Amino acid sequence: MPATLAQFAELCERLAETGSKLQKRALMSEYLRGLSVPEAGLAALYLAGVPFPETDGRELKVGGALLSRVLARLSGAGQPAMHAAYRRHGDLGGAAQDLLQTHNVAGSLLLPEVAASFAAIAAAGKPAAKEQLTLDLLQRATPREIKYLIKIMLGDMRTGIQVSLVEEAIAAAYESLIGEVRRARMLNGNLPEVLELAAGGRLAEARMKLFHPLGFMLASPVETVEEALERFGPLIQEAQFEDKYDGVRAQIHCGSPEDPGRVALFSRSREDMTVSFPEIVEAFGGVDEPLVLDGEILAWSRTEDRALPFSSLQARLGRKRVTTEMRASVPVVFMAFDVLYAGGAMTMEQPLHQRRRVLEDLVERERPRTIVGSRSTVSGEQGELHFEMPTAADGFPRLVLAPAVQLESVEQLEQAYVDARARGNEGVMLKARQSLYQPGRRGLAWLKLKRELATLDVVVTAAEYGHGKRAGWLSDYTFAVRDGDVLRNVGKAYSGVTDEDIARLTRFFLEHTLEDYGYVRAVEPLVVLEVAFNNVMRSDRHDSGFALRFPRILRIRDDKPVSEIDTLERVAEIYQSQPDRPVDG
Repeated sequence: MPATLAQFAELCERLAETGSKLQKRALMSEYLRGLSVPEAGLAALYLAGVPFPETDGRELKVGGALLSRVLARLSGAGQPAMHAAYRRHGDLGGAAQDLLQTHNVAGSLLLPEVAASFAAIAAAGKPAAKEQLTLDLLQRATPREIKYLIKIMLGDMRTGIQVSLVEEAIAAAYESLIGEVRRARMLNGNLPEVLELAAGGRLAEARMKLFHPLGFMLASPVETVEEALERFGPLIQEAQFEDKYDGVRAQIHCGSPEDPGRVALFSRSREDMTVSFPEIVEAFGGVDEPLVLDGEILAWSRTEDRALPFSSLQARLGRKRVTTEMRASVPVVFMAFDVLYAGGAMTMEQPLHQRRRVLEDLVERERPRTIVGSRSTVSGEQGELHFEMPTAADGFPRLVLAPAVQLESVEQLEQAYVDARARGNEGVMLKARQSLYQPGRRGLAWLKLKRELATLDVVVTAAEYGHGKRAGWLSDYTFAVRDGDVLRNVGKAYSGVTDEDIARLTRFFLEHTLEDYGYVRAVEPLVVLEVAFNNVMRSDRHDSGFALRFPRILRIRDDKPVSEIDTLERVAEIYQSQPDRPVDG
């Protein structure tokens, strides 16, 4: 039986209504078994919520604004009706099905036809052409099918399906070991190819393909040395510590024999950041063996040989063109602290102490092409970073080996935190030397000791509707501090409040709205919040001239009047007192 989009959409509806992961997996595996292998490969890809495999290289480049225009043309709905539908469902796919209830078509699209349309949209160079091709596709689909086409195009399925569960369904459908399926996908980043290998019993033939992001291993937070020691338990004597840097976590891929000179940088959110850091691309372009490193992109001080805060990198993020002036004013380095692939083999399955030796040896071999930091010893104080042999295009080093020291005492760890903060870094990472690299996992093998800088009492000045399950609630809050008799905004937060609190605040803000802008409401400044944050940055985003980085709501201060909230002067004091103030920008 041909694989129709109608059957796929029906499956997605059932998946969204099912809470059990086991049942979801059973539904998907049964569905996949009933399709031909090529069609099942497309279905697996679309179940994961993406139009193309990670290693494909193509992008639709079709966002919410373009899809909203297409939906308006297709439905004839005005902006008020569009806004109302979006708020009812919390996503554009659900809104589209709502608005297109009378849209009827004969027959159903086939999944290969969908794939052909996606390919045409990706190949179209101009937005107008993409919009017309998208309209042509949606016109041929039913309202339910349109719902899931839009979800795939936006990468927002909301069926409770992660890629890991699709991997489990593939394993169940073709009687394969889940570990082999996951390893194959990690190596080649292509779900249809993995499914084909599983169907043919050839998963062992999977080979590593560069230039698709691997999962990042994550650290669990702790706030005190005592908590870190308790969490690690007896493994504490087999731990190493490193600085926790205030930059952008990144993977670097390079050295492909099939594509020599190509370098790719991926963020933790799996976004391609390569164009934002051309000097790193230049420095790693000469690597002649396949290589994947895990590390941090940092802004770097030429005069002090140390990292600058994250705010110094902000001007670089998302840039399609980096000027010579930007390269000169904000030099960047890649601080490497782990190696995931080298010497033709995955290293993630080796313990950390072995990966560290591989990384040190690799950096030593690459010394003629890039500049490295010091190699740390297994005991004693953390070594100072130094540079030599500047060979980068502008005479500045690009590769730094993150110093790592074996833990010997509680006092040593406490002093390491103090020293890290004095260097302007966020805190300390504590890692078990026997730990394997677990992509996408946040366990107890890695801990991060990063204490809050301070808290502020602020007042809410605007409330915005959230997304997903919070679509009908005012759940995102812009807040301010006092500047004499004037309120000055310093940030926006949405995390830290319960669903019950959000419901209560929504009712309150609806009754105390000053101006209604649709998604956002300016509200009477009556609700006081206590917020925590990582640091204070100079910023033009708010009229205060400052912004809090990573603000989090600790509690609603019903006990505190607005007259007692913190002042702009206090924000400036915190900014001045930071161990290494972010560069003004």
